[in-house]
Amino acid sequence: MEAADQPRTAADPDRADRSPADAAAATGLSLDTLRYYEREGLIGPIARDAGGRRRYSADDVAWIGIVTCLRDAGLGIEDLRRFTRLLTQSADPTDRVAFLEERRTELEERQRATRKALTVLDDKIAYYGARTERRGDGRGRVRPSDGVGPHPAASRVSLSSAVSTVVAPRHA
Repeated sequence: MEAADQPRTAADPDRADRSPADAAAATGLSLDTLRYYEREGLIGPIARDAGGRRRYSADDVAWIGIVTCLRDAGLGIEDLRRFTRLLTQSADPTDRVAFLEERRTELEERQRATRKALTVLDDKIAYYGARTERRGDGRGRVRPSDGVGPHPAASRVSLSSAVSTVVAPRHA
């Protein structure tokens, strides 16, 4: 298994050459987030120098990149803890694959819901844009007296139902 595919389990001070500020800049995360991820067991243990200051290795930064990507994909902290445990405590990759396939399915479902919401928004933009051009006040705004009402397609798909599927709570 590649070093970047697993969290660090032992500090190697010889390879730990980035300060926390450098690691934060390299990963796009704040110092607080790096410390939080370490406290939660998602990264680390992070090597320390003789003065007790954290020093991040290239492997640490690569792993933080994976954690960040999974977080951006919608995994919650508990999911990330579980994945980290699967990497550190399970020699069987079947569990890891099953976990990642479940998360992938969830992400695909959110992607479908997002596409649906975008279609509704595009319809609304086109509809109200056309109404603004026809009935505007000359400055691209619709006047209240223009009588712009609901889009005829609103009865087919409501924006709130499309959006609610995008922001529905995730499974822990």
